[in-house]
Amino acid sequence: MLNKIDKKSIQIIFAYFLIYVVWGSTYYFIGYALNDFPPFLLGAVRFSIAGVLLLAWRYYKGVNVFEKSLVKKSAVSGLVLLFIDMAVIMLAQSYVTSSLVAIIASSTTIWILLLDFPMWKKNFKNPFTIGGIVLGFLGVLLLYLEQYLNENIADIHNIGIYILIFGCISWALGTLYTKYFSMRETSTDAFAGAAWQMIFASLMFWIFSTSLGEMKTIEAKEISISSWAAVVYLIIFGSIFAYTAYIWLLKVRPAAEVATHAYVNPVIAIILGVSLGNELVTGIQIGGLVLILASVTLVQLNKLRLVRK
Repeated sequence: MLNKIDKKSIQIIFAYFLIYVVWGSTYYFIGYALNDFPPFLLGAVRFSIAGVLLLAWRYYKGVNVFEKSLVKKSAVSGLVLLFIDMAVIMLAQSYVTSSLVAIIASSTTIWILLLDFPMWKKNFKNPFTIGGIVLGFLGVLLLYLEQYLNENIADIHNIGIYILIFGCISWALGTLYTKYFSMRETSTDAFAGAAWQMIFASLMFWIFSTSLGEMKTIEAKEISISSWAAVVYLIIFGSIFAYTAYIWLLKVRPAAEVATHAYVNPVIAIILGVSLGNELVTGIQIGGLVLILASVTLVQLNKLRLVRK
């Protein structure tokens, strides 16, 4: 039988697989679902169903899901971490491809490193981390500059880029709030917390969707089976499994380490976008991605060096 340490290690590895690979695939499925669903309605349906299902499961397991502090802190995390970022991603994919969204979203790790003030002393302890951040910024900057170098890209394309920058910063702030406040107590159930975050985020999605009249723009019978399948995938794998794994990892691992998912997600998104969605990826985008991946390599080498000391 596996001992406690071995079980915990396997759980961590599996959780990283979910936020690295499965979460990377959601960019493609979000783009697919948006063919038939308006962005805010998609978020409302996805997170309300996922949140209610997850909360019901934790209640069935005997967890005090209505603990006042849990609900209150999860409300903040749900709005800053989940609602703003997912709304940004879905809005951005109305202007740019899922591959480009995932590539630019990889800058989230850099923002977390810069905004994680309690960990500054550790994160900036030697040139490896500093060099990684510099390379990461150069990679992201290269992606941004492409918008101005390519005369065939319309201004509306740039809107998607600006929206994404705001979303990356919001996700970083939400991640750090969740790490240091929402999930700080050891007794806090990460799964119940994730469920409440999705429920509060879904309420905001419903409010925006209703106020924008999105329900009037579609007919359920006109939504394709493929789009419904994409929504089901997002609910089960993207929200219940991957997002919950992310919240749990924030409780047991450093925020900057967990945030490295943002470097791997673009690779998965590009593979799916190019192979299944026939999306185009330019040489400049690949160059920016290489610099970003080089930056996380330096950061990880730094961690290995510190562990061996």
